[in-house]
Amino acid sequence: MKKTLIAATLVSLLASQSAIASEETDALRKVIEEQQKVLNDLEKRLEQTEQRVEQTADAVEGTGSEKSRTVIGGYGELHYNNITDNQSGSDKKEFDFHRFVLFFGHEFTSSTRFFSELEVEHSIAGDGQNGEVELEQAYIEHDFNEMFTGKAGLFLMPVGIINETHEPPTFYGVERNPVEKEILPATWWEGGLNINVKAAPGLAIDAAVTSGLNVGSDYKIRGGRQKVSEAKAEDLAYTARVKYTGVPGLELAATVQYQSDLTQGEPTVDTASAMLMTAHAIYSIQGFTLKALYAQWDIDGQEAEALGRDVQKGYYLEPSYRFNESFGVFARYNAYDSNAGDNDDTEITQTNLGINYWLHENVVFKADYEKVGGAKDSDGFNLGVGYQF
Repeated sequence: MKKTLIAATLVSLLASQSAIASEETDALRKVIEEQQKVLNDLEKRLEQTEQRVEQTADAVEGTGSEKSRTVIGGYGELHYNNITDNQSGSDKKEFDFHRFVLFFGHEFTSSTRFFSELEVEHSIAGDGQNGEVELEQAYIEHDFNEMFTGKAGLFLMPVGIINETHEPPTFYGVERNPVEKEILPATWWEGGLNINVKAAPGLAIDAAVTSGLNVGSDYKIRGGRQKVSEAKAEDLAYTARVKYTGVPGLELAATVQYQSDLTQGEPTVDTASAMLMTAHAIYSIQGFTLKALYAQWDIDGQEAEALGRDVQKGYYLEPSYRFNESFGVFARYNAYDSNAGDNDDTEITQTNLGINYWLHENVVFKADYEKVGGAKDSDGFNLGVGYQF
């Protein structure tokens, strides 16, 4: 009897456990089915999202890719000059928005691109106004391979330090240095062809055939810039530059240019061939930088020799120290002579001492003291603000 009762109890327990297990299995199956439905719904939503993303990407690629390869930039600078001419006793006290420049560039492919620079000088251009509107660059550049790059159009000449890089945050002093301004003469652009050869790591060679200067009867180099405005091209200019940057912090460069006639065949003046030779060095270590540049023109012509302008030359030294991202100080000594071919003491010297304060890496405030001696005698100070973007 006891055995029968125990057996019956066991059977009842087993049946009860089996029923419970069956109920739990059904519940678990339902949970799994619900989760599967959720997963299926998520997969559908994910597929829909991916489709929308692909459609958006296709639309952007189809309508916006050209715009995304076009870039706009620029720079500008406002100056205040307070200079006293000690020879005449006159004062120069003026504000001048010296330059307002816009860059426009476009990348046609990864190897072919366009770049341009449009400038307004002295704020207002027109009849009776001080300013000018100038196209300083407009060229097509193409990478033939990793070694050769060519450009054709209107471009800045490969000479000196500031001619190709002259945005206000990139140099010390309110005004550009007088040696590169008067002797080289920056800013200097021509129309023609240029090839750049990366001959070795850190070693680059430029060779250019361009329109040339037209100095007229006074043989002043700066006044000879034709700015590619219906420029006479009786005699082209041939330019070569070697630049070495293989050592960190060091830049060495030298340029030679030859033009068979600086007067562009003008019959009323003497033919004058000319050779420009210029070299510079820049060395930077930590916050300290030293710049040095020398430039000289040798002009072969009787009239140029009679004026003392068969030799025109100049140099400058500029040590500077940048304490941090915001503050830097500099000193610059300039000496130049546009009439170095005569026996008169016509050399002009200029010393500048000043400070740059970068509000942002592309926004700078400047102040410097200026003392001019030699053939001229003046002193005073300059204030400026500049930007680039």
